[in-house]
Amino acid sequence: MLSDGKPRFSKKGQPIYHFLGTSTFSEYTVIHEGCLAKINPAAPLDKVCVLSCGISTGLGATLNVAKPKKGSSVAIFGLGAVGLAAAEGARLSWASRIIGVDLNSSRFEDAKKFGVNEFVNPKDHNKPVQEVIAEMTDGGVDRSVECTGTINAMISAFECVHDGWGVAVLVGVPNKNAAFKTHPVNLLNERTLKGTFFGNYKPRSDLPNVVEKYMNKELELEKFITHYVGFPDINKAFEIMLKGEGLRCLIRMDA
Repeated sequence: MLSDGKPRFSKKGQPIYHFLGTSTFSEYTVIHEGCLAKINPAAPLDKVCVLSCGISTGLGATLNVAKPKKGSSVAIFGLGAVGLAAAEGARLSWASRIIGVDLNSSRFEDAKKFGVNEFVNPKDHNKPVQEVIAEMTDGGVDRSVECTGTINAMISAFECVHDGWGVAVLVGVPNKNAAFKTHPVNLLNERTLKGTFFGNYKPRSDLPNVVEKYMNKELELEKFITHYVGFPDINKAFEIMLKGEGLRCLIRMDA
């Protein structure tokens, strides 16, 4: 912990370290006060728990960073849970064209539930996907949000936005040795490149408001939850994630 540099748990004298400021899989836990957000007590924890990371990250990347205007066009790179949360943000912003980009075409049907109304699979074209999107949108989209962590998708997301006002937001975490390369003219033409961590939300002050969006039925969290497993089957949850067969898998600690 930041206060003393020591962990809060141990087993037989050996320290148990936490991950990203949390220590879970225990009946009782000790957390830093900065990691605690007080939410509406009526909110169902088996739904709003998905806001703790990926869903908030994608949603906030669109609402807080990209900030598309009503009627604008938005390209979403990667249609996993984070990308679909970004699409949800575009839907809430009343974007008129939400273009989903993914190498797995089987994701396109489910993405319609999140407001995605056009789809592009880069494998279906013999030219860079940014050129395909530029042709579809008469010069480029107004906003793009990259949610894959692959450097090529990041470059494509930046190069597919329109000269003069286009904004690209990078969400995915790339390989540590990856290098972002684009021609300087893309910046000189007044495209904007931004990055975000946790969708620019401040957890303690902002998450309660996101929960209220769910409670007011503005935000639909149920459609992000595709599987439930008991704690003994936790490895099945990892298998589902690695195969890309679901969005969010909830683990029932008492099952």
